[in-house]
Amino acid sequence: MTRTSRGYWRVGDDVGHRLFATLHGDADGAFHFESGESLSNVTVAYETWGTLNSDASNAVLVEHALTGDSHVSGPSGPGHPTKGWWDGLVGPGLAIDTTRFFVVCANVLGGSQGTTGPSSLNTSGRPFGSSFPRITIRDQVKIEVGLATHIGIDEWHAIVGGSMGAMRALEWAVGYPSRVKKLVLLAVGAASNADQIALSSLQVRAIKADPLYFGGDYYDKGVGPRDGLAIARGIGHLTYRSSGELDSRFGRNVQGQEDPLKGGRYAIESYLEHQGEKLAARFDANSYVVLSEAMNLHDVGRHRGGVESALSKIRADTIIIGISSDRLYPLVLQEELAEKIPGAHSLVVVSSIVGHDGFLLEIDQIEKIVGPALRDERR
Repeated sequence: MTRTSRGYWRVGDDVGHRLFATLHGDADGAFHFESGESLSNVTVAYETWGTLNSDASNAVLVEHALTGDSHVSGPSGPGHPTKGWWDGLVGPGLAIDTTRFFVVCANVLGGSQGTTGPSSLNTSGRPFGSSFPRITIRDQVKIEVGLATHIGIDEWHAIVGGSMGAMRALEWAVGYPSRVKKLVLLAVGAASNADQIALSSLQVRAIKADPLYFGGDYYDKGVGPRDGLAIARGIGHLTYRSSGELDSRFGRNVQGQEDPLKGGRYAIESYLEHQGEKLAARFDANSYVVLSEAMNLHDVGRHRGGVESALSKIRADTIIIGISSDRLYPLVLQEELAEKIPGAHSLVVVSSIVGHDGFLLEIDQIEKIVGPALRDERR
């Protein structure tokens, strides 16, 4: 295994490091996945903040969501198309305090920000494209377990994640209960339901229907399915925000001087187009497909005797956070987790009009929950 530093940046008084690790898998050098497929020599891009203490007991793993990456905190710049996605939560003196904890955030397997994914080169020197293996959330965690071992972390003081990140946090706690001391789950369920699968599958179909998708092998074409990805993002964004929030912001307003009676757009249409174009400029369409399909396969109960049996394996002190207006992962899903995870605290509800994206945006409320939990203080 190798690790190479590729840069650093300053977060307040803290310095973050961007690193790469090459992991070699099982005895035969490969990582074997639930689909029966495998990968050798998986590269993981990850970032760290703070200092690991002598007994490696202060490590916190932060798990990013679908279109996030390892850059959880810090400014935008080379290698970082956007600023840290949880900038107000991770840093010196913040809830996930980098003066107290050694914080790690890794780009997920299948992603497009440095970790092995569909745009990475295979053994023949060409991008994987359509030949990239079908992977699950559980497979992604297998890679993260390899990274933790590589860094020298036998037990995480805490794993914190929201949405797809919380799926991986759950898989860690179920599959490796002795390696997770504290667990903080935001806006997630134990398994993807029909509604979530339907919405993700429509987004995948939008990408694959783009004539520039070329079956996933578009990297040498000089073009890609940006329109399909932008539409997929628009569909997704509708589920990330609440109906009330969108209506209060946009209502039936038109975009600028455009007239819908003459083919012009409503403001909400312009907004969704903008969100789609932004993502298409920074994110790989194949990664969006691979990760969306992994989310659809999310089920902690698979081959473990069902959800209740799987959740009973968790030994971590668990905090479960739901967003009041979340229509993608409604509170009933977090209530199930609170009921079935041993040692889980009662569900904490963040009051927000925003919807699912509240786990990213309601920093003030989330900080008051996460900070004390990680510091072992009474909530």
